[in-house]
Amino acid sequence: MVQQVSVFLENTSGRLAELTRVLGDAGVNMRALMVADTAEFGVVRLICDRPRAAVDVLERAGFGASINEVIAVAVPDRPGGLADVLGVLGEQGLNVEYAYCFVSPSGAAAIDIFRVDDPLRASAVLTHAGIVVVEPAALYVSD
Repeated sequence: MVQQVSVFLENTSGRLAELTRVLGDAGVNMRALMVADTAEFGVVRLICDRPRAAVDVLERAGFGASINEVIAVAVPDRPGGLADVLGVLGEQGLNVEYAYCFVSPSGAAAIDIFRVDDPLRASAVLTHAGIVVVEPAALYVSD
């Protein structure tokens, strides 16, 4: 499973900039970023090159941060590629809570991040269907 950093963030001017500056100053590189917000707060989800270091530095700076397990999938670059991946998950009764995507560090593929209700089962189901589940080592170093 891939480790995703989740950060609870007040929805105020400059707070997201502060979060990214804290990571940048610590030498933590973000690979992907997704922000879900409401009027008062947001949840920032990150794939970083050093997830545990990211959580440590964010907590020291006063941010509420945690690590969650997600799956990363190389989605075929063709019409219907994402629909095929989601179809496999849906056929097996696996719920996708949220998703976002980015280009792999090598630039060779689109990587979709899925938060699902059973990541181990989802990974096995997708692999069995011939869909590439991306290993953490392809995205970041373990720290």
